[in-house]
Amino acid sequence: MASANKKAKELEDPGSGEGDARDYDVEIQKTLEEIDGCQNQIDGLNEKASDEILEVEKKYNKLRKPYFQKRNDIIKRIPNFWVTAFVNNKEIAEILEEDEEDALRFLNKLEVEEFEDIKSGYRINFYFDENPYFENDVLTKEFHLGSSASQSTSIRWKEGADLTKKAKTKAPLKGRKRPLKHRSFFDWFTDHGDPSSDEIAELIKDDMWPNPLQYYLAPDIDVENGIEGDGEECESEEDEDEEDGADDGDEGGEGEEGDDSIVVVEDDVDEDDDEDEAVNDEDDGVNEEDDLLVDDEGDREEGEEPE
Repeated sequence: MASANKKAKELEDPGSGEGDARDYDVEIQKTLEEIDGCQNQIDGLNEKASDEILEVEKKYNKLRKPYFQKRNDIIKRIPNFWVTAFVNNKEIAEILEEDEEDALRFLNKLEVEEFEDIKSGYRINFYFDENPYFENDVLTKEFHLGSSASQSTSIRWKEGADLTKKAKTKAPLKGRKRPLKHRSFFDWFTDHGDPSSDEIAELIKDDMWPNPLQYYLAPDIDVENGIEGDGEECESEEDEDEEDGADDGDEGGEGEEGDDSIVVVEDDVDEDDDEDEAVNDEDDGVNEEDDLLVDDEGDREEGEEPE
């Protein structure tokens, strides 16, 4: 409504234009107010829908929780499940140092918990077995949306095992494009930047946590989709091309021999033509002789009539 009234005042203001602008059409003003009223109703329904969606999400978060717990219990039976899933995720793998990857081999459970008020934020819990890097059994990072910073557990590094210091003095692993100035995995964990721009946290929350199996099985999925088979297909295609080339060569050789036979056939045809011409000449000679005989007989008959 305020925007419609503002528009009307701008058009009614003599300084805002000349001519028709001074004579603002009242009907248009009423129409704008009606549109503004409809828009307010739409916005109200959108807000109501958002609130109801949040309630539904809360309900299903509670329903999913025991299944997430059951899945974690089953995952513990597979060695190196979580580190394998992390390494198979391209974005996470790019920030993993070799020592950090080794530390994540002791990760036995991952858990994402949304706060009671879903819109307020969430936390990520990393559960570790005893390891040579730090004393903590659980490392937690919390993200309070609307806050300018995140919060994380203070890592109690064992002597000489602080991976955040080691990462700053190392080059990235071969094949990884992370520049030296970029944070490593544990740099990310201890970084308390803006939660709304934390891509790694969002990746873990919205992609890794809902279905980690897709990353654990990533290489096998690639094989099933035929990625490794492409090489074999290329080799078979090359073999087929070579065979085709060999066949073409054989056909070329046969073609040359075929040319010789064609020459012979042409010679035979020429000889046949000569024989046909000779026969025709003989026929012509016979025909001429027959004509002469007919003429002679005719002359004789003409000569006998006067007598």
